Amino acid sequence: MLSMLISLLLNAVHLLLGIGSPQSFPPPLEAGEEREAFVAKAAGNMQAREKLILHNLRLVSHIVRKYYGTAKNQEDLVSIGTIGLVKAVDTFNPTNGARFATYAAKCIQNEILMHFRSQKKLSAEVSIHETIDVDRDGNPLTYMDVISTEDNVEEEVDTHIKSLRIRRLVGTVLGERERQIVVLRYGLDGTEPRTQREVAELLGISRSYVSRIEKGALDTLRELC
Repeated sequence: MLSMLISLLLNAVHLLLGIGSPQSFPPPLEAGEEREAFVAKAAGNMQAREKLILHNLRLVSHIVRKYYGTAKNQEDLVSIGTIGLVKAVDTFNPTNGARFATYAAKCIQNEILMHFRSQKKLSAEVSIHETIDVDRDGNPLTYMDVISTEDNVEEEVDTHIKSLRIRRLVGTVLGERERQIVVLRYGLDGTEPRTQREVAELLGISRSYVSRIEKGALDTLRELC
């Protein structure tokens, strides 16, 4: 599995840098052929999986060329974008009615976004409107430009960034009892959120005490956000 992924990444790099015309990429699959490939992949057909990846490599190239046509690290961005494409192929549900190209574009763009955040060691406070590069015309390129799709992804990413920041604050600025109650109340431990009554019973304290501590914790978090 890993060797196939590495091979695909190298193929993507060679296709982008060794072939000047987008027409040289494997053509996109017809809608019916794409559906059949996803059905076959779901049944364990790895050739169908590879087919879906190879015939969507031009989408990775398109995104890299559009936003990073003058970047020196295009090889890295193609590899990173291809990882996003592989994730898209592995997680896409063709029964939900969405277009695979739209779903894959978001996965590719999000993979590139995560790369920049990791590369620059950005904290959760980073603005999605921060300039990270310039396009081929010399215009500022922001995180929002990188991840822009047909969907309202700006709101999704902004919410995600705020969620990361709140989780960090919960773990660093709240007292032990406050943190315990907030985690239980809002399901930050991966479980279902609990009511104040359920938290009170679980911790062996009164519901009013839970309410008071929760309010104070939320006030603290609100001031810091």
